[in-house]
Amino acid sequence: MTLTARDWIEQFAGKLGIAAPTEKEQSELLELAGVAAHASERTAAPITCWLAARAGVGPGEAGRIGRELAEQLGAKG
Repeated sequence: MTLTARDWIEQFAGKLGIAAPTEKEQSELLELAGVAAHASERTAAPITCWLAARAGVGPGEAGRIGRELAEQLGAKG
């Protein structure tokens, strides 16, 4: 059985006892992951998202911070 990404996310969130991210939040998280992956190495993407979540920073704000950091570092993210 192959699940869609949305199905997986909803199932995983349910196992964690939390609500799945909204479509907007998912879009913001993917943007944040893209910034991290393009500014450094691809493996930075999931860890960057985890760090934002651990810090309690929402996807939109995390994306702003990520874009700002990439710009400061002269990265193309």
